[in-house]
Amino acid sequence: MKEFLFYGFNAKEDTKAMALLFLRLFVGLMMLTHGWAKLESFSETSVAGSFPDPIGLGSSLSLTLVVLAEFGASLLIILGVFTRLAVIPLIINMSVAVFVIHAPDTFAVKELAVMYLGVYIALFFLGSGRFSVDYILFSHKPDSSWEECINVGDIDRLAR
Repeated sequence: MKEFLFYGFNAKEDTKAMALLFLRLFVGLMMLTHGWAKLESFSETSVAGSFPDPIGLGSSLSLTLVVLAEFGASLLIILGVFTRLAVIPLIINMSVAVFVIHAPDTFAVKELAVMYLGVYIALFFLGSGRFSVDYILFSHKPDSSWEECINVGDIDRLAR
């Protein structure tokens, strides 16, 4: 117990994969609720022009981009599909929320957006983990001939 508390532990790959699955599901479902609320009121908000236009794209386009990010990208994150690409619009969305929309506000007001931003940045670097569609689609062993060339250091074989 002492080692865990003070030094951590070397988690097995399954434990790391489960942690990433939990993180993806948790943050994805939480953000999905924000996107769903905007999606439900999309037509009224879009027509009324009541959605903020923080970076000069227009109220309707800003709302569309936010709904695509908060709802669409969240679905991709939950499933683990193109996770690193899916978090990019969410990183931009949360950055605008923190540094533009809530810039004059106290930290207590922008705290949730900052936490989402931190989690999305972590997912960008960590990826989706083993329990994801990304893993199923893109995990393959390197080409053995390529691996042999690197191990042997035979640069001429790479040119073929």
